[in-house]
Amino acid sequence: MAGGMAMPGGWTLAMVWTGSAGRFVAMWLVMMVAMMLPPLLPMLAHFARNGLAALAGVAYFSVWGLFGAAVYALGSAIARAELEWPAVARLVPLATGAALLVAGAVQLSTWKARQLAVCRACGAPASPAAATALMHGVRFGVNCSLCCLGLMAVLLLGGMMNIAVVAAVAVAVALERLAPRPALLARAIGAVVMALGVVALARELPAHMLHY
Repeated sequence: MAGGMAMPGGWTLAMVWTGSAGRFVAMWLVMMVAMMLPPLLPMLAHFARNGLAALAGVAYFSVWGLFGAAVYALGSAIARAELEWPAVARLVPLATGAALLVAGAVQLSTWKARQLAVCRACGAPASPAAATALMHGVRFGVNCSLCCLGLMAVLLLGGMMNIAVVAAVAVAVALERLAPRPALLARAIGAVVMALGVVALARELPAHMLHY
């Protein structure tokens, strides 16, 4: 799963996209638990008072499991196209730069700021009922997955098997949830991501134009 296949255009196709969906989702969930648990702890602490923290946590990470299944479906379809058509594979480095620009723009948007505010404010409800904990975990998972769309794009574009990328995204997620002035921080992260996209495009465009 950790290996890769050399592709036209000078990049490597990660084997995570050619393995089974079950293995991918399991790996995704392990990564999400490690990445999302620190900012999730304040919400779980509220539920710990009535013994429902585990239920809320399972509901929350079930949403991330569904997110991972959707990611696998899209990623494996793209991987099949890249393997079948070399012309598509050659466009990947260029498309990666463009996608980083989009991910950075999402981080800079007012939509992101609204999602982040909702995610940070999503404390535990007063009701001690199990159904309430379950629904709150699901709602919080949906809010947080929407909030993290730009950062998850960076994770996927940078490489899920790249420890530096995983660590950087994990730090960004934690800072957005826990640090003061979250909207400003999200925009700063977006500016960095867009700069990386510009660098990627500047590096790939000349070679792409020469090829065609």
